[in-house]
Order: sequence, then C-alpha cells, then structure tokens
Amino acid sequence: MKDILLTILRNKNTNTTDFRKVADDLALLLANETAHCLKKQKISVQTPLAKTAGYKIKNNIALVPILRAGLALLPAFLKTFPESSVGFIGLKRDEKTYEAKLYYKNIPKISTRDNVIILDPMLATGGSLVEAIKILMTAGAKEENIIYIGVVSAPEGLANLKKHFPKIQTIIAAHDQKLNKNKYILPGLGDFGDRYFKT
Repeated sequence: MKDILLTILRNKNTNTTDFRKVADDLALLLANETAHCLKKQKISVQTPLAKTAGYKIKNNIALVPILRAGLALLPAFLKTFPESSVGFIGLKRDEKTYEAKLYYKNIPKISTRDNVIILDPMLATGGSLVEAIKILMTAGAKEENIIYIGVVSAPEGLANLKKHFPKIQTIIAAHDQKLNKNKYILPGLGDFGDRYFKT
C-alpha cells in the first residue's frame, strides 16, 4: 500500500486535497509500523468474563515534529499514541550554505527511558535531523530510544545520520536515488510542506 500512496504523493498533478488525504493515510501506516518497534509490557486485564493477559507500550512516548513539514505527520501519530507528549523543533535550511538554523524549540521533559519519535517527511542532507537529535539528547533522550520517521530519504542524508548517530532507528517509506545540485531529493515529491500546506 505504501508504494501506491507514494506514487500519488510524487505525482505533480495531485491536488492539495488528495495530497493531504494520502499523506495522512501514509502517516497512519508509518505510525502502525512504529508501534511494532516499541517495547511492550505484559499486563493483566479483566474482560466481562475473565482475567486475561494483554500488553501496553512500556515506556512514555514523546513526539517531536520538525517544523513545519513534520506537523503533517503529527495527527496520525497522536491518534496511534494518544498519551504522548509533544515537542516542537523549528529548523530552516539556509539555501546558500544548506546548513540548518534553529529558530524555535519547545521540548517536553524527556527521560533516558522515553521513546522519542522525530517526525520529518523529507531526509535530504540530514542536517536538520542531526541538529534535532543533538537538541533532544541534550534534553535527556537516549540515542537508541530515538526513532526517525520519514516519507522520502536521500542516501546522502542517511549516511550523514548514521555517521553522527549510528544507533538511531529509522522508518522511512521510500529511499530515493540522490540529491541534485540544489540538495533536493531525486526523484522526490517536491517540497512536502509547500504541497501539504498549500503555500
């Protein structure tokens, strides 16, 4: 199903309404995939007829979208993990140097046991993601408990991430070919944030 949804997102003729709906559907798939990566704790519950064994997510979850495109993934993850805390990191890429510049940060209290899920659809150079992880680890997150969720990645960005943080888990819908000279992902899907928010 992911490849079908991605095809619609990649199509330059997909209108805003359809882009948003398909992006939301894909985000739900990614959220469900993320749930399989989280440690679970066995518990006992009472059904109307008897006690039985069940499970719950073991550790607290912090969802951290990277502004602004990461906001598009947030509703699906809140639906899947409704008790999560939410933080925000604003990073904007300098189009001349391609370096990520921090302009906003609001991080909830994070312990070393918490699962921290970073939401950002596009992994191009990896600069924003690396900076976001540094911020989150300074706030208390443990590297091996951080999961990055993306829609499309470039090999250059993945290499940058693994060079700095080899223990980070990643769940990405598609691994694309390369970056072009302007550091945009090829074949990509254009600017996810612009298309989702119609700007």
